[in-house]
Amino acid sequence: MSRPGRGLRELLINHGVPERAARLYLAACRAGPQTASELARLSAVDRVEAYRLIQGLAVEGLLTPTGGRPKRFTALAPERLLDRWISRTSERLRTLERDRARILADWEAGRLELDEEDPRKFAVLDGRETIRRFLRQRIGTATHDILLTATGSWLPLMIDAGFDRALREAHRRGVAIQLVTQVRSTNLTEAKHLASVAALRHAPTPISNRAVVLDGAGALVYVSGEIGFGRDPEEQVALWSTDPGFVARAREYHRRLWTTSEKAEARFVDLEEPSSAFLPVVAGREAVPFQRLKEIAKLGMRASGVQEFRLDLPELIGTVARQLGREIGAEVTGTTPAEVARSLSRYYAAHTMGRLAVERDRPLTLRVTGCFACTPDSPEIGREMCPQLLRSVLEARLGPGWAVTKPDPTKHARRGCLFTATAT
Repeated sequence: MSRPGRGLRELLINHGVPERAARLYLAACRAGPQTASELARLSAVDRVEAYRLIQGLAVEGLLTPTGGRPKRFTALAPERLLDRWISRTSERLRTLERDRARILADWEAGRLELDEEDPRKFAVLDGRETIRRFLRQRIGTATHDILLTATGSWLPLMIDAGFDRALREAHRRGVAIQLVTQVRSTNLTEAKHLASVAALRHAPTPISNRAVVLDGAGALVYVSGEIGFGRDPEEQVALWSTDPGFVARAREYHRRLWTTSEKAEARFVDLEEPSSAFLPVVAGREAVPFQRLKEIAKLGMRASGVQEFRLDLPELIGTVARQLGREIGAEVTGTTPAEVARSLSRYYAAHTMGRLAVERDRPLTLRVTGCFACTPDSPEIGREMCPQLLRSVLEARLGPGWAVTKPDPTKHARRGCLFTATAT
């Protein structure tokens, strides 16, 4: 006898709802309006992951936030959900019937022609969705092994693109899957999810290229960066080839990283059992850890009778700067101070952090204007943060032993901040 709700759960998954998100929705259907924490507990989903999935369900209209603090989430009634799916499916069918001839004509005009008579055996894939469809199809036909080399920030995108489902199906077919990446606290949930379908290893150094080798017969390498060459993330470019030399180099690149990496399980322990306590600040939910800090402070005041706490602001800013510097250091490139500085300049521009210019290579002198950390009211925040951030970036790329000067407080507000970095 099947479990109650199993049919609806399978329908949710078939409609693209992640399995854990489906459990959260069904828990809300059964229990009525619940907080995010209560839904996480009822559905046995990690609380941090549950918050992210609940936000996605709310965007899709499957959950509706109600009430004050904390918010409660009410599920869309299953009968209304089924009616919505029936309506959307009918509309998609009508659209498909209308556009059938045009779609087939476009396919014939633009399909990849990698036949035996083509000596190059190379093809350019243009556009993020084109690359995703191509990879899902190739993973779906793999029979022997799949080698993936992934940057740490690619892991969430792999799951968003449905690669995890394609890999799971390949795993069930007996395909051996090896994934080497950088596992960080920001992608720990996604890494653990992918580790359930692939042999996963953590690389000790930043990975600069994303590549996929399928059955030793074809390789796909992303030519563009994480956000692509174009004006938005959709404008990405990848190179696919069945050329034996190209495939061999892609396999060798994966092998070099694989042999110098550590098993993911050891990395998971390091991240989940840190040597000191921390409050993770997650994009979109920045207020959560500070609310927690407020609760801890109030509890301490109540228990001890203390009326005032003083926070060491420079120490707090330093902690943020060092962690941010390490994260940025994993994204920039370069093997010399000048190369790292120029890559960092491009990073600043791409992420609207201000303008960073290299004034001199020796000693390495940098000028930052329009700094994200400096405001007319609190320029001292940037003076504390930026030297430690720049030092962390250099040490992440080039190893420990760097000193960075603080800017002249009488000049930086008018002319920008000038920093000198030297090896100690």
